[in-house]
Amino acid sequence: MIVLGIETSCDETAAAVVDAKKRVRAEAILSQQAEHRPYGGIVPEVAARAHLEHLDRLIAGVMAEADVDFGGLAGVAATGGPGLIGGVMVGVMTAKAIAAVCGLPFLAVNHLEGHALSARLVADVDFPYLLLLVSGGHCQLLVVEGVGHYRRLGTTVDDALGEAFDKVAKILGLGYPGGPAIEAMAAHGNAARFALPRPMKGRAGCDFSFSGLKTAVGHAVAGLGALAEQNAADLAAAFQEAAADVLEDRCANAIDAFRALHPEGDTLVIAGGVAANQTVRQRLKELAEKHGLRLIAPPPKLCTDNGTMIAWAGIERLRLGLVDALDFAPRPRWPLDPTAPPAVGAGVKA
Repeated sequence: MIVLGIETSCDETAAAVVDAKKRVRAEAILSQQAEHRPYGGIVPEVAARAHLEHLDRLIAGVMAEADVDFGGLAGVAATGGPGLIGGVMVGVMTAKAIAAVCGLPFLAVNHLEGHALSARLVADVDFPYLLLLVSGGHCQLLVVEGVGHYRRLGTTVDDALGEAFDKVAKILGLGYPGGPAIEAMAAHGNAARFALPRPMKGRAGCDFSFSGLKTAVGHAVAGLGALAEQNAADLAAAFQEAAADVLEDRCANAIDAFRALHPEGDTLVIAGGVAANQTVRQRLKELAEKHGLRLIAPPPKLCTDNGTMIAWAGIERLRLGLVDALDFAPRPRWPLDPTAPPAVGAGVKA
């Protein structure tokens, strides 16, 4: 079983060919960072045009590298949402065209499910497991009970953590993307110099809030007058430490909730772009070990948006016969747990 995966939900154009034996036969990712950097963030129209310009070439490249033609595929999977709707439409329409012409099953993959299942590509992970999904657009704690079966324990009531990383990096003059820039700068900083808040820490439940933390960094910068390099390094370190403290606290509550639902559960998975942060990984590894869980974190290249996870999620769905019709409509919002109540707060990403 070989599946082509296509990812175009945000600012990476990606394609990959993966088989059911967990072999990544070929993968390609084209970053759009250079196109978006002058704007300090992602411009949806620019992203969509870039996907349209480059996707066909990337698909041809991975198919050639994998040494397979379209007739040798078991299906074509594409991110069907959530994401920037223009980009999602490019990937979905391309996958539908291939499926229609070649008579192949079409699989519309929830981008969040791609992240959620990526751990099963790189490790032996059985259902159920606890997932921290933390990226530029999403920050959620979920119980993964099976393919297509998710129970949300908590979500952000305002900014996602990856978004907060980007905004803090902009405040500190570190440019875009913010996550790697802050991590690099924090390595030279003193996290104890600035006392930043830990929103939600110590409260019941598993929800997150990062808007106040971001604002506190802005107030600290304003109070300094001049932002010397060491000031930026110290603030980056303080912000990263505060964010890790919040994640640890919220995940501790989620572990208790997870164990109440599934006493046999033994795995905490962290996925999404922020999962590439080594400080976050180490803190959650220590937390998992303290609670008798193992931490599974996909390699950094599978934490950011990629076609490999979409192809793998397509394989997982194809095994269960979860094929989509060609009239599937791309979805800018697509919650993994549609039964979860709305979080209290504005700007919730779901």
